[in-house]
Amino acid sequence: MVRVEVKWQKEVFKDLEVDISAPPAVFKTQLFSITGVAPDRQKIMGLKGGLLRDDADWGSTGIKDGSRITMLGTAGAVPVAPTQAPTFLEDLPEDQQDVTGLSKYGAGLENLGNTCYMNSTLQCLYGVEELREDLAQYAAASLTSTDPNATLTTATKSLFSSLSTSAQPVPPMAFLLSLRKKFPQFAQQAREGYYMQQDAEECWTNLLYVLRETLQGSSPAAGSAVERLFGVRLAARLTCAESGESLEEVGTAYTLKCNISAEVNHLADGIRLGLKEDREKTSAALGRIAPFVGSSQITALPPYLTVQMVRFYYKADVQQKAKILRKVAFPAQLDVFEFCSPELQAELKAPREAAKAAEDAKAGASKSGSGPAAAGDAAPGPSTAAGPADAPAPATMAAANTPPAASSGAVRAPQAAAALPEGGHRAASPVPMEEDPKAQA
Repeated sequence: MVRVEVKWQKEVFKDLEVDISAPPAVFKTQLFSITGVAPDRQKIMGLKGGLLRDDADWGSTGIKDGSRITMLGTAGAVPVAPTQAPTFLEDLPEDQQDVTGLSKYGAGLENLGNTCYMNSTLQCLYGVEELREDLAQYAAASLTSTDPNATLTTATKSLFSSLSTSAQPVPPMAFLLSLRKKFPQFAQQAREGYYMQQDAEECWTNLLYVLRETLQGSSPAAGSAVERLFGVRLAARLTCAESGESLEEVGTAYTLKCNISAEVNHLADGIRLGLKEDREKTSAALGRIAPFVGSSQITALPPYLTVQMVRFYYKADVQQKAKILRKVAFPAQLDVFEFCSPELQAELKAPREAAKAAEDAKAGASKSGSGPAAAGDAAPGPSTAAGPADAPAPATMAAANTPPAASSGAVRAPQAAAALPEGGHRAASPVPMEEDPKAQA
């Protein structure tokens, strides 16, 4: 510690103690407290080495007791204490914490331990506005209800309500407990005691099965909300090669399967493979079980089309499930026109042509803005949206711009789908095309 004399303007500060074990920046802060000159505006002279730097070595400056130092610099305004205490975001009421406007997309869900499969399924379903509206009108079950379907539907309703109002991540504990009560397979635990990973598609299928049973319309004609929003009407034609007999089946599926093989590189390839039928059925002509082959066609499309990447298969040699890691490309818009029946294709032809004409007109207008200027016209600027005139027609059933979060995700149809005949997306009879999840529970 040394004592020095500092001259600043007309003032002289004698016997100032300088701690030479601390960097000069500390000394500048000391002068700031006395003079009001901010450290970055101080020029300190009178020591070896010229102007004193913040990181200088005191030993090289020649400072000692009685050293005379000159400081140049103008004092700034004295800082004024704030008149109002700062308010932190986390201190605000929960309904005022959404300053970014992101709450309309949902607050998000906490992971309760290997529950990402469930969270992705719920976030996918939460994006369907019509489903949220139907759940809001559902009469909640009482706390003492013994109906697991009603309990799970009530938990879904409550969770979606919390997602729409909360600005913080929501822990879906009540829903998880109701799901495990209805479907015990989601409560499987490893030897170490933690809950095991589960399949998102299995969670999706089982939850839709429950909501299909509970969210019934006010009249029989209204049908189930799940069937109305997600039901895909399919017609299958099967032929037995041995007897030559043919069978036709109709039903409702809630997902299109994208089967993945070594030849599948694109989503459409997998859907085409998934619509092929190869099963054994009883042949009336042969009087025994015989192989039937054929394919299914879509006869009615829903407002939301669900596509599942079938990435798990059963390996008989090791008797366990294995995951297929093959990369499958998918487009921003999925055109399923080729998978539709001739009757549905005829219904979709007019809206597809109208949508294509609108896009061509828009592309033509953009091109005309970049063409050569007519005599007397001002030169146009460069085109910003010139697309090919022969661009393919948009899909009647299109995927959202972002891929689904779960292995099966709901995708919204564009407004062009509204041109479908009224009721064209509804099933004529609730014949399931998939194994009933209730039998698996």
